Formats: sequence, C-alpha cells, structure tokens
Amino acid sequence: MAAEGGAERPGGFEAATGDGRPPASAPRERAAEVRIAFEGLLQIRRLTHTGPGDPAAVPAPWELRRPVRAVALALEAASLAASAVDASGERTATGYRVTPGEREGTVRVEWLGPHGSGAARQEERALTECAAALAPLGWEALLYRGPRRRRFLEVEPAP
Repeated sequence: MAAEGGAERPGGFEAATGDGRPPASAPRERAAEVRIAFEGLLQIRRLTHTGPGDPAAVPAPWELRRPVRAVALALEAASLAASAVDASGERTATGYRVTPGEREGTVRVEWLGPHGSGAARQEERALTECAAALAPLGWEALLYRGPRRRRFLEVEPAP
C-alpha cells in the first residue's frame, strides 16, 4: 500500500499528495486501489450524512479532520496526476501537490513539476480542472496568485 505522497507504508492506502515517491504499484493496480478507497469514502458519506441533499456532495466528519488526505483522494480519484519527488527531494513528475492550508481546515493545492517541465504554464488550466473535480464533492476551491506569481488553490468545505 502507498503512504502519504505515494511511498510504501505497511498497513493501508494513502492517496498521493504530490510530495512522495510515485506509487510503487502498477498503474492498473493503483487505479483499482484508488477506486476502492474512493468508493469507501462515498459509502462513509452516505452512512454519516444527516442533512438534506446529496450525501456524496458533503464531506464526512473524518474528511474535515483530515482534509489533505480527503482532497488528495478526490483528485487522484478524478484521474488527475500527482507530482512526485525522488529520495533526494527533487521533483520528478508534474502534477498536483496537496498541503495543509494557512488556516485550520483548509488545504493548498499547487501544480508543480521538475525544473523545465513547463508546470508554471500549465498551472491555471490544471488547477481549474482540480477545482472542477472538487466542487461536486462539497469542496470550495478558490484560485489565488502567490509569491513569484504562481497560482494555487485554497480549498475548504463548501458552506
């Protein structure tokens, strides 16, 4: 099973956050793991949902306690690419990176890649795709421009 960011960890599945090594499992096997984890997330939402409306559109309580994990799973389940790093910390793949946001309960999503990969030119389109994948799942993603004019999403549960 993959650990935070994609590194191996015994004991359970972890969605790729973009800060670890690429998942060790074959792409088809990884896709099956992601599908099972995401179906589990949707089942948890159905079982814990108490309000009106579609339970799939409201983050479950555990997601609110672990938003980085929940957002990373949603992005990976949408077949969006996660960035990755090697053992030395050098970026080896272009894709999303999910980290805790500045405020409690928020998440930051960036689009990063190896030096010279063109990730900066892709970020607006790619982050818009990330936001579109998160919206139907009850996450509000606002696009901002940060230091060095790089864009990022600030993600939080929708009101």
